[in-house]
Amino acid sequence: MALLARARELEVAGRDIVHMEVGEPDFATPTAIQQAGIQALQEQKTHYTPATGLPALRQAISHYYQSRYGVAVAAERILITPGASGALQLVIALLADAGETVVLTDPGYPCNRNVVQCLAAKPVTVACGIGEQAALDAQLFEQSVAGPVAALLLASPSNPTGDILDLETLAELERWVSGRGGALVVDEIYQGLEYGQASRTVCSLNNPDIYVINSFSKFFGMTGWRVGWLVAPEQTVADLDKLAQNLFLAASTPAQHAALAAFLPDTLDELERRRRIFQQRRDYLRPALEQLGFKMLSVPRGAFYLYADCSAFSDDSMRFCDEMLEQIGVAVTPGVDFGQQQASRRVRFAYTTSLERLQEGIKRLSGYLSGSQ
Repeated sequence: MALLARARELEVAGRDIVHMEVGEPDFATPTAIQQAGIQALQEQKTHYTPATGLPALRQAISHYYQSRYGVAVAAERILITPGASGALQLVIALLADAGETVVLTDPGYPCNRNVVQCLAAKPVTVACGIGEQAALDAQLFEQSVAGPVAALLLASPSNPTGDILDLETLAELERWVSGRGGALVVDEIYQGLEYGQASRTVCSLNNPDIYVINSFSKFFGMTGWRVGWLVAPEQTVADLDKLAQNLFLAASTPAQHAALAAFLPDTLDELERRRRIFQQRRDYLRPALEQLGFKMLSVPRGAFYLYADCSAFSDDSMRFCDEMLEQIGVAVTPGVDFGQQQASRRVRFAYTTSLERLQEGIKRLSGYLSGSQ
């Protein structure tokens, strides 16, 4: 975020910046969703919804799980939240008391461990492989984590790597964490942005004890609207309702009405077209970066990131990203944002800008790095 703020300062000063640091789709929210939001305002649908969310939206999400994934998820198990961040706060507040252990992966989304700390629980990160070298199995966690566990938080597809966990691995890890007295929490906010394979959900395991976090931000293109959801065990919904009332009361009412239009057939067709564009960008950017000397740590099968080894140019990813921004106007995220595992040698490229801008970024990088090797 500091890099993004500096990039914006440079833009205000007249510099042209190629943004490859932002984890936000560059596409506008689909028109049907915008129109539904406008209609909600015009119809004065601006009062609070229940803390668990707009009943119609909970039902729509339930129907989406059935129609797209063939999975029955009762609407009563779905809570609408202010983005996936709201869902994360609810589930960690529910599962982890002060001092209890929440296990996370390294690399991983930095806000996850920060939320755990803010709620007085203890984040324990486990270094995991990336791509084909990913060693996410029960043996790894058994060797790395001591004592009882309140929760194990995983992401699939993941940020920053774009890796996807298969259902067999998720089932194995659920058995491991439940054996330690805790619950499995799966972050699926990049669901729908998969490449070369069908979209999937951990809900397909039909395990009612797994918590699932999701959002309208990434695939559905509603980042600023702040609407997410949580699928939770039925017996926990009453307590989650109480927590929501105390933490944030409810998600935005007009935004919830807007989100109903996310599931219209025409909207889903448009989102699928955008997914193909993301894949085209990935397929351009990955070999282009490799030709420059970056080592790709995996072929991301989901999300919209490339996590790369920059050690051919620097062993200080933060300084490296600062220099690229200041000298050539290319904004990239340093690996130190995502954990400790060789983080000073890693950077994340987000292909959340047009192909033409990515090509401009590669052109600038080529000239800059030719003097760094």
